[in-house]
Amino acid sequence: MTKASSSSAGAAAVVAFSLVARKARYSPFLLLSLLFMLLFSFLYGEELAALVGQRGRPHSSHLDVSVDGEHQQQPAETEDGLTKKQRWQGRLPFAVNEEDEDEECDVFSGSWVRDEEEAHPLYREEDCPYIQPQLTCQAQGRPDRGYQSWRWQPHDCTLPAFNATQMLETLRDKRMMFVGDSLNRGQFTSMVCLLNSVIPNPEAKSFHMSPDQQHTVFAARDYNATVEFYWAPFLLQSNADDAVLHKISDRTVRNGSIAHHGRHWEGVHVLVFNTYLWWCSGLRFRIMNGPIEEARKNETVWVSTEEAYGMAFRDLLQWVRDNMDYNSTRVFFTSMSPTHSKSQDWGDAPGGNCYNETAMIDDPEYWGTDSRRSVMRVIREILDGDGADVPLTFLNITQLSMYRKDAHTSIYKKQWNPLTPEQIADPRTYADCVHWCLPGLQDTWNELLYTKLFYP
Repeated sequence: MTKASSSSAGAAAVVAFSLVARKARYSPFLLLSLLFMLLFSFLYGEELAALVGQRGRPHSSHLDVSVDGEHQQQPAETEDGLTKKQRWQGRLPFAVNEEDEDEECDVFSGSWVRDEEEAHPLYREEDCPYIQPQLTCQAQGRPDRGYQSWRWQPHDCTLPAFNATQMLETLRDKRMMFVGDSLNRGQFTSMVCLLNSVIPNPEAKSFHMSPDQQHTVFAARDYNATVEFYWAPFLLQSNADDAVLHKISDRTVRNGSIAHHGRHWEGVHVLVFNTYLWWCSGLRFRIMNGPIEEARKNETVWVSTEEAYGMAFRDLLQWVRDNMDYNSTRVFFTSMSPTHSKSQDWGDAPGGNCYNETAMIDDPEYWGTDSRRSVMRVIREILDGDGADVPLTFLNITQLSMYRKDAHTSIYKKQWNPLTPEQIADPRTYADCVHWCLPGLQDTWNELLYTKLFYP
């Protein structure tokens, strides 16, 4: 409401009040009510109009960021009146479902059910030699296997069975690459194990890691296909780019540096990105405008974690625009992987974590305090706004992984440093509640990736 319209409303109220005042039969209470309305219209006319206007706009009450290209209805304007980019409307490469299929299913909304057909796990730990010792929980002494025998059941459909041969045929003469941090390395390893299960001949495959451990390549020679992992925990250039000796404190990224790592992603046909946990070292994050190697000479600025994360995500989308052919390549982004380091989050006594947890969380609304909704909101707002023109497929694994406090490596991993007597006396102090055992939860992430690749 403008000032002029506010004044008009006030004038109308004055007229109404005058008419009523002339009628003696009206009660003093009614006169006081009209007087209050008159004062309110003068003081809050504009604010009231704005409030009414906002109530008329659509609003999501939950953080639904699962958007997959052309299937989403895109309004013409954002809530602040800015025009959104036109959503990409082409057919996604590798899709085998028909374009006119009406049935849609949110595969990320569902529940975990025990696999009565015993199809899970999809491979055995001892049959996949490519699993890092940080993830081989059985080999490191975990006594139970129950965490391996669950499958994800969406509410309105059933996930197609992962077909490793079909995946390899699709990747024939192509490259798939996982880019991100150690959690994405775990998903990469899961994919390698899934494909390895149908390549029995040792001469038909190879596994090579660069000396600096930044680039790892699994090759299926009969298919001329590769599945690769590239270490870039922030996607942008950072002071944590050394895959072995990465910096934990004072994490810093270089503004506008997506091409630093991006040159190694060019020519890839299926890209799977992740970045989350490394950003959450505090409420603010340090951004540098010059080379990381000259940190002491360059000016740095501290911004909110959400602002820094949004900057990196927008840079990624711009890199995709500049370097990817939408008609022949696919881009995926995996949402944040939750941690389970606070037992009070799921109703247990404080002081515990994922250690010794063998049952999952059964509360469908559970959300741990270690996971930032604000970061999920940043992704949603960018994908619905400035990034709408990029056909990025979002793998929303966060909520379904929230329930799986039983699936972490906990203490069942190779320890690079000898444990102290204090740690040995209290295993909770060294339990890893970030990474996941293989086989296990991350195989489900790849079942979802498989589903969205062929049935977007």
